[in-house]
Amino acid sequence: MAVNSPLPVAADLKPVDGIEIGYAEAGIKKPNRKDLLVMKLAEGATVAGVFTKNRFCAAPVQVSKANLAAVQSGGKPIRALVVNTGNANAATGEQGLANAQATCAEVAKLLGLDAQQVLPFSTGVILEQLPIQKVVAGLPAAVSNLKADNWFNAAEAIMTTDTQPKAASRTVTIGGHTVTMTGISKGAGMIKPNMATMLGYLAIDARVAQPVLDELVKHAADHSFNSITIDGDTSTNDSFIIVATGAGSLAVDAASGADYEALKEAVTDISRNLAQQIIRDGEGATKFMTITVEQGSDVEECRKIAYSIAHSPLVKTAFFASDPNLGRILAAIGYAGVDDLDTTKLDLYLDDVWVAKSGGRNPDYKEEDGQRVMKQAEITVRVTLGRGNATATVWTCDLSHDYVSINADYRS
Repeated sequence: MAVNSPLPVAADLKPVDGIEIGYAEAGIKKPNRKDLLVMKLAEGATVAGVFTKNRFCAAPVQVSKANLAAVQSGGKPIRALVVNTGNANAATGEQGLANAQATCAEVAKLLGLDAQQVLPFSTGVILEQLPIQKVVAGLPAAVSNLKADNWFNAAEAIMTTDTQPKAASRTVTIGGHTVTMTGISKGAGMIKPNMATMLGYLAIDARVAQPVLDELVKHAADHSFNSITIDGDTSTNDSFIIVATGAGSLAVDAASGADYEALKEAVTDISRNLAQQIIRDGEGATKFMTITVEQGSDVEECRKIAYSIAHSPLVKTAFFASDPNLGRILAAIGYAGVDDLDTTKLDLYLDDVWVAKSGGRNPDYKEEDGQRVMKQAEITVRVTLGRGNATATVWTCDLSHDYVSINADYRS
């Protein structure tokens, strides 16, 4: 059960003009489950993405990056996305690349496109070849039920160990124009995005120039999907894609001005929601934790310390047990790699409880107060460094017995 994250309601997920979605049950890993997704984009859509930095990046990531680069070089625009679950098609060599390209070619044939206009994505088990025959056989069914209101089915079709689909919609007014945006994400383990197995897709009906969308997707990712971690493992397949369909009345041609800033804020907000849904549904998670580091010299050192806390198995298991063994947090701060950190200026808070003062135990701190906070389903850890004005926030979850059980039996 995801931590304070209600199941999305299909009727609340708004269609976005300029994108149609179809799904199929291709039996890629298990029968009788949605595991294949096609998104068809209208002419005039622009597409931008960020991807995993894992050196074992999966075959579909390699193909998607190449096809996006071809657009930048004057090639035909991206007109379709295809996603399969059940198999990551990662560490699969030349055959894996050939299977990713064959997937694109089949989608292109069905939609009357060139293969280079299709972006492929996969998620699931690494080091196993994609069952391309099942994918190809399932694609006609996915294409045949292309609809604008298939977002909930799309969210279900990309799940692996997720306990529930992840989706969100927003309608905002920018410069007098109504902008609709809907997105989906998936991920529950192997999550530490570095651009997390993590996939995210967001469609907006604004018309956004390609260079502007390239800037927008990076900003949104840095403040959402690149600020979450479950277990510190960066997947081979992580991808976050924004599609600006151009079917609405808002046009943004420059990465500046009031319209761009408003769009950036709205896109980042929904991206953050989709990213946090992943953490709330972390494998075996029982706690959702916000870790904020303030008063740093720069954002990078704040992020380094926040991730050091968020990745620590000792910290995460203490939170699972509601055990206020909070020296573990100080230890994680100390080994984060900020070599000139003056610990005598550091304060630590759990929600409203002042735990550590000037690098040592706050004389007024009572362990029962710390335990009261740690028993909550949602907890904020706040660290002040006393060395500048920079701030960074990371979202994570605890580490439970179920996480071990799930990952000990992932391939069954």
